[in-house]
Amino acid sequence: MVAQVLDGKATAQTIKNELAERVAALKERGIVPGLGTILVGDDPGSQKYVAGKHRDCQEVGINSIRVDLPATATQDEILDAVHRLNDDPACTGYIVQLPLPAGIDTNLILESVDPDKDADGLHPTNLGRLALRAKEPIDSPLPCTPSAVLELLRRYDIDLNGKDVAVVGRGTTVGRSIGLLLTRKDINATVTLMHTGTVNMADKVKHADVVVAAAGSAGLVKASWLKLGAVVLDVGVSRVTKEDGTSKISGDVEPAAKDVAGWLSPNPGGVGPMTRAMLLENVVRMAEA
Repeated sequence: MVAQVLDGKATAQTIKNELAERVAALKERGIVPGLGTILVGDDPGSQKYVAGKHRDCQEVGINSIRVDLPATATQDEILDAVHRLNDDPACTGYIVQLPLPAGIDTNLILESVDPDKDADGLHPTNLGRLALRAKEPIDSPLPCTPSAVLELLRRYDIDLNGKDVAVVGRGTTVGRSIGLLLTRKDINATVTLMHTGTVNMADKVKHADVVVAAAGSAGLVKASWLKLGAVVLDVGVSRVTKEDGTSKISGDVEPAAKDVAGWLSPNPGGVGPMTRAMLLENVVRMAEA
C-alpha cells in the first residue's frame, strides 16, 4: 500500500481562487477586507511566515496592514499597536505573530485583541464560544490549523462521523483546540488527546482511524504505530540539523508511514498551506459579516 496524498498546497490554491471571487464581490459593495499583522523582533522564521501571509493577501485582493516593531519594544508599545488595529476600520482581522520576546506577557497581549478581529481564532472569547456551542452554528472566527485539517479532509470527501481520532500534542494552536471542532455534532468524531504523560501511546494510536500528529517532535509517530489504511495528517514542524550542518524542516510522522497509511498529508506541503488559506477565510468571513 502507498498512501494517497492529501495535497494541501493544491487545495489551498483552490480555496484562494474561491476567496478571490468572494473578495471581488465584497469590493463591488464597497467593502475591502484587510488583514493586519503585528511582528515584534527579527526572527527569520516569523519574518518569513508573515511575509507569506501578505503575499497571500495580494493574491486574493485583501489589503495588508503590517506593523513591525523592534525586539526591544516594550509591552506598552505592543499593546499600543494592538489597540490601533482594534480601532482601525481598514483592518478586518489581524494576528500577533508568536513568539513574542522574553519578558512580554503573551496572554495579556492576545487577550487584548478585539475578539471580532481575531483572525487566528484563538482568543479566549472565541474558543469559549466554540466550546459552548457543540450543536449550534458558530459565526465567530475558528482556529486556523484545526480548521485547515478539517477542510482538507472535507475537500477529499473523508467523512469523520463516528471515527476515532488520535491527536498527538496538546499545544494551544492545534492539540487543545482541534478536539472542540472534531467533537461538534456536525462532525461527530471521538477524540483521544495524547501528550508526554500518555502511557502506551503507540497502542492508542494503533486503534485510531485518523491520526493528527501535532507535537513538534521530528519523527515521533512511527509507521508501526499506525492502523493499516489510517488517515494521517502530519502537522507538527521541527527544524532538524543534517550531517553536513545544514537544516531541514521535518514533520512528526516518519517517512515510512506512506507505506501503511491510506491517506497522508505530508509535511511540508500539507496542512501548512491550508492554515494560511484558512486565515484568509477568517478575514473574508468577518468582512462578509
